[in-house]
Amino acid sequence: MNKSIPSRNSSAISVSELNRQVKSLLEHSFMTLQIEGEISNLARPSSGHWYFTLKDDKAQVRCAMFRGRNLQVRFRPKEGDQVVVMAKVSLYEGRGDFQLICEQMQESGRGRLQQAFERLKMQLDQEGLFDQSRKRALPVPARHVGVITSPTGAAIHDILQVLERRCPTLPVALYPTAVQGAEATAQIVRAIELANRDNRCDVLIVGRGGGSLEDLWPFNEERVARAIAASRIPVVSAVGHEVDISISDLVADLRAPTPSAAAELLSSDQTQRLQQVNMLRQRLTRQIAQNLHRHHTRLEHMRARLRHPGERLREQSQRLDQLEIRLQRALTLQLQQRSRGLDQLYQRLQRSSPERLLRRKRERLTPLHQRLQHGMELLLRQRQQQLQFQARQLHGVSPLATLERGYAIIQDQNGQAITRQEQVSPGDRVSARLHQGTLTCTVEGYDD
Repeated sequence: MNKSIPSRNSSAISVSELNRQVKSLLEHSFMTLQIEGEISNLARPSSGHWYFTLKDDKAQVRCAMFRGRNLQVRFRPKEGDQVVVMAKVSLYEGRGDFQLICEQMQESGRGRLQQAFERLKMQLDQEGLFDQSRKRALPVPARHVGVITSPTGAAIHDILQVLERRCPTLPVALYPTAVQGAEATAQIVRAIELANRDNRCDVLIVGRGGGSLEDLWPFNEERVARAIAASRIPVVSAVGHEVDISISDLVADLRAPTPSAAAELLSSDQTQRLQQVNMLRQRLTRQIAQNLHRHHTRLEHMRARLRHPGERLREQSQRLDQLEIRLQRALTLQLQQRSRGLDQLYQRLQRSSPERLLRRKRERLTPLHQRLQHGMELLLRQRQQQLQFQARQLHGVSPLATLERGYAIIQDQNGQAITRQEQVSPGDRVSARLHQGTLTCTVEGYDD
C-alpha cells in the first residue's frame, strides 16, 4: 500500500520574500552609521540619484544616495575621493545586493574637523559665550574701525572699497595677521589684544574671504573664540561667504555674512546722508510754512472775533428775533397739533354719543318692527286659515251636524247619552236634544 510522501517544498519561501525579510532585518538591526571610505564606480543618471561603491583596502560596499539627499552635499564628489557618509544599512531586493542608503556626505578630513567644530561649539555654548545677553550693541555709525585680517587678502580690499564708496572720511586701522595656516591662530589672538591695548577703535572687524573648511579653521579655534569674547571693543565677525558659519561668528557681538557686508553695517552712506539732509530740509521748510499758515489763520480768526460791541448786539438782537420766530412757529405748530387732536377726540365722541346710538337703534328697530308686524299678520292669517280648515273638519264629524239632519241625542237624567235600550226602563224620564232645543220625554216601552 502506497503512503503519501510530504513535499519537501511545503515550507519554502520565494526569493522575493527572502530578500524582503533580509532587508527588514538589516534595516531594523542597524542604526544610522558613519562610514569612511573611497568613492569608486560613481554614476549620476538623469534621475539625479548617485550610485557608487565605497571601499577600503580590504572590502567594498554598494551605496545609493537619492536626489533629495545629495542636493545637500556642499562639494561635488569624484572618483577616488575619501569621504565620510552617514548611512542606513539596507538591501536592494531586486538583485539581493547588500547596500548603504546614504543620507549625508562629507570629505574625510572635513568630517574630523566638523566633529572638532561640534565639540567646541557645544563646550562654548554651555559656558554661555553664545548668549545674546552678553553681546554688545555696535556703534552705528562707527567713528574708527579696526580691521584684523591679512593685508594682502581680498577681505581688506573689499572693506576699503565699501568704506571709500560709502564714507570716505571714516578712519580705518589695519592690524595685519595671517588668516590661515599654523601661525594664524596665535597672530589673530595677538592682533585682537593689540587693538584693545591701543583703544583707538570703537569696533573691530575680524575675518577673511572665502575658502575651504581647512582654510577657515583658525577662526574655529578656541583661543580665537576666547580672545573675541574677552575683547572690550565690540567685534564683528566676517569669515568666509554667507553660507560659512564659524565659532568666531557665534562668539562675536555680530556676524556679517561677508567682509563687505561688515563694512556696510558699520558705515553710513554719504549719499544716503545727503538724501536725509535734503529730506530734513524739505520737512523743515514744509513745517515752517505750515506753522506760518497756522499762525496766520489763527490771527485772522482772532481778528474776526474782535468785533465792535454794537455789531455783537445787533447779532444778539437778530438771534433773539430768530428765537422768537422759532418760538411762535413752535407754539403755532403745537396749537395746530392740539386742535387736530381735539377734533379727533370730538369725532370719536360723536361716534360714541348715546343719542346717535339710540337713533341708529331706532333706525334698526323700525324695519324690525315692520318685519314683526308683517310676520304676526302672516302668522295670524295662517292660523285663521288653519282654524277654519280644522273647524270644517270638526263640523263634519260634529253631532250638531247630525242633529241638523233631524237626529236627536237621547240622554238620561245624568246627562249620559243613551245608546242601548237596556240603559232605560219604561217610565224613565229622558231628554232628547234636538238641533234647536231639548225635549223631555217618558219611556213607555221599547221594541226589540
